[in-house]
Amino acid sequence: MSSLNHLLENPKSRGIIFMLISVVGFALMNVVVKLLGDNIPAPELVFFRSVVSLILSLWFIRRKKISPFGNNKLWLILRGVFGVIALTTFFYTLQKLPLSTAVVLQYLSPIFTALFAVWFLGEKVKGYQWLFFLMSFAGIAIIRGFEETLNTTYLLMGIGSSIFAGLAYNAIGKLAKSDDPVVIVFYFPLIATPVMAFLGITGIVDWVMPRSDQWILLLLMGILTQIAQVSMTKAFQSSALSGLAAMKYLGIVFLLSFDYFIFGVTHSWIALMGMGLVILGVVLNLFFKPRKKKETAKA
Repeated sequence: MSSLNHLLENPKSRGIIFMLISVVGFALMNVVVKLLGDNIPAPELVFFRSVVSLILSLWFIRRKKISPFGNNKLWLILRGVFGVIALTTFFYTLQKLPLSTAVVLQYLSPIFTALFAVWFLGEKVKGYQWLFFLMSFAGIAIIRGFEETLNTTYLLMGIGSSIFAGLAYNAIGKLAKSDDPVVIVFYFPLIATPVMAFLGITGIVDWVMPRSDQWILLLLMGILTQIAQVSMTKAFQSSALSGLAAMKYLGIVFLLSFDYFIFGVTHSWIALMGMGLVILGVVLNLFFKPRKKKETAKA
């Protein structure tokens, strides 16, 4: 226990531990969504997920005795809106594509995070980074050419999900010093719950009544997401964003295994190479992108 406490006292170690928890949590959440299938519409899944997250977030906020509405309200709202759009489109791709393929498309989000960070966070994009970006998109082109199950509509939807995820990550970066991680997470269900409820009540989306076994999976989906989301936010606030973000790609190992052992999905070697190119381009960008110079003060 003392060694664990020692690790948690170190910002870098704490960030790594929280990011590992987040990777496992999101991987298992993706499996749960896939197990639910497309019998339940994606917006309905987002609604149930957000309800669970809303309850858990309010519980944590009350326990911490902090305001649920935060400080930087504009960026909190934007973080919620971007996150809702990203998750809804991602759930659609999870329902229609192999698990690992849908997630690899979502793995493009750090590229868009880097591009949007030029405007939102004042970061720079060097010439060699464009080579890494091109490498990732070349990987998508290879997957599209050799993955027979990859429909163009869901390909574009997956890329759109990564774009809005990139916007959401930039919002988290803007909120890093102003708001508590639980409050940042809270704004997702605060926005998602009424929006998805409106879609169901008005009949824009035809909701279905979940079966008893599906209720258990829906509850599990919400709990796993809450754990993963809070852990990811804590990780990003504990240490350098770029180094930790690269760790999320460990999830592809779990997802390929889940595809094969649970869903009976296999991929051609060429498609796997395409996935590898996507991840390699993103990881290289994360490691080699320019860092902001830290200001040091001498007494």
